[in-house]
Amino acid sequence: MNKFMDMLSDKILPIATILGNNKYLSVLRDAFMLSFPLTMFGSLIVVFNNLPFWSDSLKVTFGELFGNGQSATMSMMTVFVSLGIGYYMAQAEEIEESIFSAVVSLAAFLVLTPFFFDVLDADGKISVTATGALSLDRLGAKGMFLGIIVSFLAAKLFIYLTKKGFVIKMPDSVPPAVSKSFSALIPAIGTLLIFLILNAIVDGIFNTNLHDVIYNLIQKPLTGLGTSLPATVISIFFVQFLWFFGLHGQVIVNSVFEPFWQTNMLDNAQLTQQGGEALAQHGHIVTKSFMDTFTVGLGGSGATLIVVLMMATIMKNKQYKEVGRFALAPGVFNVNEPVIFGLPIVMNASIFIPWLLAPIVSVIIAYIGFASGLVPLTTGAQVPWTMPIFVSGFLATNSIMGSILQLVQVIVIGLIWLPFLKMVDRNDVNSL
Repeated sequence: MNKFMDMLSDKILPIATILGNNKYLSVLRDAFMLSFPLTMFGSLIVVFNNLPFWSDSLKVTFGELFGNGQSATMSMMTVFVSLGIGYYMAQAEEIEESIFSAVVSLAAFLVLTPFFFDVLDADGKISVTATGALSLDRLGAKGMFLGIIVSFLAAKLFIYLTKKGFVIKMPDSVPPAVSKSFSALIPAIGTLLIFLILNAIVDGIFNTNLHDVIYNLIQKPLTGLGTSLPATVISIFFVQFLWFFGLHGQVIVNSVFEPFWQTNMLDNAQLTQQGGEALAQHGHIVTKSFMDTFTVGLGGSGATLIVVLMMATIMKNKQYKEVGRFALAPGVFNVNEPVIFGLPIVMNASIFIPWLLAPIVSVIIAYIGFASGLVPLTTGAQVPWTMPIFVSGFLATNSIMGSILQLVQVIVIGLIWLPFLKMVDRNDVNSL
């Protein structure tokens, strides 16, 4: 067992370290976190507008009255992610005025965005084309991948021109705000001009736009692949595996999968506005809400709430009991570092199997619950990962079935862990 663990660590940990320290993944993670408060606000509106005990007419009324809370936040998430990428990329490259990189990145994305959209009639045919207007879906889920790609490219180009000295230096007597604006002038014009020419080529020669090209060729296939059951199981495996060696698996893995989960979450939020039937027919199972609520939401990475509860109640070893009691309160809010380092789970080969196996089995159960229709799909509301179990399941799905699914998951996780905890407890008690 030890030789096998050493072999895995030698092969995988160097790759995980590279991913964890990757500048671009760190920037992307920080950009998503920049939008987190806005997403949470929009999520609260989604939950309120679609509470299961509202009548259909009341849901429509609330949607008309409070729908802007979602439209101005969650539905425009690509705007905030683009700003964040430009800002944090400039910070990573030690550019003094990062805000200019942020607005240039956003402007580059908008340059490539069509300022028109088709309005469809009841039969799905184009009834009119609205011009001089932006389609909200291009600023949200549908434009997410283009926004990420363009923002990185625009930020890198802006930073390159700035570092190469293509700046206008003003006398010291000029107010700082004016001087900084002139310093950013040439890099901003140069960057945006390239994207404007690119848009003209794609539009004029190929009679299309990069939004549709990226969405159909890259985003749609990759999102489907990245949020499939096998991909989800792989992501959970690496979260658990990396944590076993003391690396923050959640941070490393989320940096790779976050765009897929966020995109699906935004899609579900838009479908929720159209009604429960649209969500049930066209919604996604694996979303950011799904991952936060039905994996981390069961007690933190590894879903260890039931583990610390069993440690505090049924284990005989006093040390394990104390660790369980100490870890129970933070575990309720899905913070489980006390048990990860207190049991310990890190580098403890005797519990490697349940640590790895239980979350994988749990997420498969959750996936089947949604795929079978027993549990309604997540509405697109992003429930905070610190929300206690059962409450989070209800809020994510607007259904008590979400809470019941969490209960089933917890029971299964407990059954997987129980024999291993008894074995560890018996061995340590006998050694006293």
